[in-house]
Amino acid sequence: MTAHRTAARPAAGDACVCGRDTSVLADRPDGTVVRHGGTVAKAHAADTDPAGLAARLAVAAHPALDGVLLPPLAPDAVELDGRPVTFWPYGTPVDRDDPDAAPWEAAATLLAGLHRTPRSALPPDLPPMRGPAKAARALARLRAAGPHPAAAPVLRAWSVLPAWARDEAPAPDTRTLCHGDLHLGQLVRARDGAWLLIDVDDLGGGDPAWDLARPAAWFACGLLPPGEWTRFLTAYREAAGPAVPADSDPWPVLDVPARALAAQTAATAIVKSVAQGRPLDEVELSVIDACDRMASHPPELAGRYET
Repeated sequence: MTAHRTAARPAAGDACVCGRDTSVLADRPDGTVVRHGGTVAKAHAADTDPAGLAARLAVAAHPALDGVLLPPLAPDAVELDGRPVTFWPYGTPVDRDDPDAAPWEAAATLLAGLHRTPRSALPPDLPPMRGPAKAARALARLRAAGPHPAAAPVLRAWSVLPAWARDEAPAPDTRTLCHGDLHLGQLVRARDGAWLLIDVDDLGGGDPAWDLARPAAWFACGLLPPGEWTRFLTAYREAAGPAVPADSDPWPVLDVPARALAAQTAATAIVKSVAQGRPLDEVELSVIDACDRMASHPPELAGRYET
């Protein structure tokens, strides 16, 4: 951790003028994020593919993504303690204590811009979007955690998904630039006041519907109010987002990714509750209950899961 703190400070010989101590914004096995003044250093997971990270950094720095993705401060990662480290300008995150101010329209508009990125702006070695792989890892961790009374419905809901959603086959669409892990924590406000997407770890070619899947799952499980879901979906359509039809039912496209994200969320909740020695909370139980209902209704019977 000390080395990762140091990485965010100015280069040797430069005076630090920010007057602030280094602060840790996140510290997980897959990413340690440290801020010092206006600079953020991210130490990525030790098993990060260097070529894949380089390609993702190149996308974030490309002029075609100006105003959509936060650009890195440096074009290349550096190695520190066996982990690649990248450098970014600091942006103000979404205020979690003010849900009424959640920037759903901004998130949707940025996603639409990301999804409309021309192929000419993408490096030929850009890896696939890692959303399905992250979901599959969450289910693998659930199995590895041992027997749990809440695990069965989650595993059943996962088992009825098509192979591509379980990361067992290529996605049906790999031509679109996708974020891979979209949620409101992936937005920051830049100095000019504009919202931008952050975190390129899962960026890549894939099915753009996956990027709408988390809010779709929350809506389908009854955790995201219909009004907020409508704001998000309407803004995405108004920005010409290609993931869903412009004027017809979006659910046939969103149902499978939303189911996968619900199963991922439920699996992660169970694993965390076991690790922390605590019971599942009300929200976590509601997602698990939704998985139980999903398992009884195959994906072709698209619809909401909260009743």
